[in-house]
Amino acid sequence: MTKKYKRLPKHIGIIPDGNRRWAERQGLAKEEGYQHGIDPGFALYELCLELGIPELTFYGFTQDNTKRPAAQKAAFQKACVNAVNLLANRDASLLVVGNDKSPQFPEELKPYTTRQVFGRDLIKINFLVNYGWKWDLQNCLNQSNTNGNLLNSIASREISRIDLIIRWGGRRRLSGFLPVQSIYADFYVVDELWPDFQPQHFYDALKWYEEQDITLGG
Repeated sequence: MTKKYKRLPKHIGIIPDGNRRWAERQGLAKEEGYQHGIDPGFALYELCLELGIPELTFYGFTQDNTKRPAAQKAAFQKACVNAVNLLANRDASLLVVGNDKSPQFPEELKPYTTRQVFGRDLIKINFLVNYGWKWDLQNCLNQSNTNGNLLNSIASREISRIDLIIRWGGRRRLSGFLPVQSIYADFYVVDELWPDFQPQHFYDALKWYEEQDITLGG
């Protein structure tokens, strides 16, 4: 049964943190945690479809993450590829945003750097892959005239402003997540680790969001 809310965000950003900590608690190698983060992503996708959320952005991995040990890097790259390829069989339009000129960017995801529509275009899903906030803003910094519209000059310009960011894993930081689009986002933290995702975490975040005073600075 679809839950009722007074107000829903139009665009939700997801920071799915805690995969490595979860793996260690299960007695696994750190890199084994990433694959366990795929099913929660699909569960969240289904909830957003049910509620009619128009846009969803997942933080895949950052340019800084690629400094991790080789086994971990290979594991989160593979998890991102698997997640995007699986969603390509669902009703969504997919876009992958990140530095695709770098060897750290998975070759398999390059076709998705242009938005691709699959099935019914019911929801926009964005994945940040090999993303860095400096990389995102560099294009803007290289231009002498942005015509007064910063959003149109950054690398992630196809991603709209975010209303709500939800971070799993208990950390209370943005970690460079879409700094321009996040400027007026409300930020909700779930203490449980991402592989331990439960629908109630999401419902609690939405309930909290509808009680916030949304003024956008006005």
